[in-house]
Amino acid sequence: MLEGFLMEVLVVLSCAPACWRVGSHPASVVKENVQIPVYVMIRPRGGDFLYTDREVEVMRKDIELMKSHKADGLVLGALTEDGRVDVALCMELLAACRPLPVTFHRAFDMVHDPSVALETLASLGFERILTSGCDSSALEGLLLIKRLVEQAKGRIIIMPGGGITERNLQRILEGSGAQEFHCSARSSRESAMKFRNANVSMGASLSAPEYSFKVADVTKVRTLNAIAKNTL
Repeated sequence: MLEGFLMEVLVVLSCAPACWRVGSHPASVVKENVQIPVYVMIRPRGGDFLYTDREVEVMRKDIELMKSHKADGLVLGALTEDGRVDVALCMELLAACRPLPVTFHRAFDMVHDPSVALETLASLGFERILTSGCDSSALEGLLLIKRLVEQAKGRIIIMPGGGITERNLQRILEGSGAQEFHCSARSSRESAMKFRNANVSMGASLSAPEYSFKVADVTKVRTLNAIAKNTL
């Protein structure tokens, strides 16, 4: 058994751009209320990881902003149109992030060749790769995650993530050899609203229910933490 492991919990926050200008970004609130490292994702939009010049400029400004709010690390990723790591852009963004450590996020799961991508990211100086093993979940991508851990040989951290729960964490840790993992550990919380307009949806028809929302579940976090301690 090893002495330590790292568990990363996803916390989703949102803030209108107007808030950023007055220094009230939610990342600063998180930093004020926790005693653990906070890594902030730099991603200008959903969808693919091929970015326009304007989107890159947004990423640069977000990096500056998160550094000013004392983020402990940053999480980002960018690909070329043919599914390879965008080396030039990643070098530029890494330079902007210094001296903070940087994780390459699940853009990795969309690359053309994960083995080549790992070597590229290790040589660029990324601290870790967050990956589901280029599959729909870390459990389904377990064999590739194991191969990536073996290939990395400690040069870069491989962090499994994607669908990790109390039911599959032990299998993923034992099967991959990874010492870190990423999870959402979320549960639904019912809204306190008494009046509810059932005719209105604030988004697409398949969006989340209007009167419940996802929150990090302390009980799930503790359970996952205990499983990891007993496994590693």
